[in-house]
Amino acid sequence: MTTHRVWRLGADIDTDQLAPGAYMKFALDEIARHCLERVRPEFAAAVSPGDVIVAGPNFGIGSSREQAASALVALGLCAVIAPSFSGLYFRNAFNVGLLLLTCPDAEAIQEGEPIAIDLDAGRITRADGAILACEPIPDFLQDMVRAGGLLNLLKRRLADGTLKPNPMRA
Repeated sequence: MTTHRVWRLGADIDTDQLAPGAYMKFALDEIARHCLERVRPEFAAAVSPGDVIVAGPNFGIGSSREQAASALVALGLCAVIAPSFSGLYFRNAFNVGLLLLTCPDAEAIQEGEPIAIDLDAGRITRADGAILACEPIPDFLQDMVRAGGLLNLLKRRLADGTLKPNPMRA
């Protein structure tokens, strides 16, 4: 099982902290370079592919900007784990292929701690072997994450014939 390094954040991380408004006119790679700079100035430069964020409640509150989730994907983040998420952020994250795990005990996980995520079982294994349960993730959302987002999933399903083109447009 693969382990992931943890970046700890507090509660109420909003979309403007993830994708600062001052950079919204730029391409995603530029937005990503400024991700979380107000709360963790070193984050964007130091995060590694496969790392995870563990945050307090209300992650992703604020505007509905999709770039707030896309910036984390662009930086290579594997997942965000928190006790709760904004509803709009939750859907935007899965649409761009970012795994969100709703875990009531997320705040027990420490900065830098290596953790393992078992998506199928819906649980996190901490470095000391403790297991934290997460809310179940429906299969269709797991499929989106594995495909790298909704658009990739739809393209794959069109290509393999499991999704038929809209008959109203034929």
